[in-house]
Amino acid sequence: MFKGTKFYSIFSNKCPKCQEGEFFVNKNPYKAGFIKMHDSCSHCGESFNKEVGFYYGAMYVSYGVNIALGIALFILSVVIFNMDLLWYLFLFFCLVAVLFPWTMRTSRLIYINLFVSYDPTKK
Repeated sequence: MFKGTKFYSIFSNKCPKCQEGEFFVNKNPYKAGFIKMHDSCSHCGESFNKEVGFYYGAMYVSYGVNIALGIALFILSVVIFNMDLLWYLFLFFCLVAVLFPWTMRTSRLIYINLFVSYDPTKK
């Protein structure tokens, strides 16, 4: 990933403004408190808490991510490997349960990156 792109911020858990400071407290999404975020960037001071209820919009992003995962799994399992539809549903629910922490964190990063742009001069 190239620094300066939104993908870099999203997939490296970095501040969307300076792409230096960490967004979440824990780097591992499978540790307790996986959704705990810093209040602001340790490098540039950008506030991660824009307003009360700001991250409710991340639920819609999470829904879209889960739908994309479901469609990809459907094509892979049912269309390509000709798997039974009930097995597909079982696999999909297991995949959603296992990837829940990652999906929540990624959705928040995608959502804040929609509103905050990279600024290389921000120190």
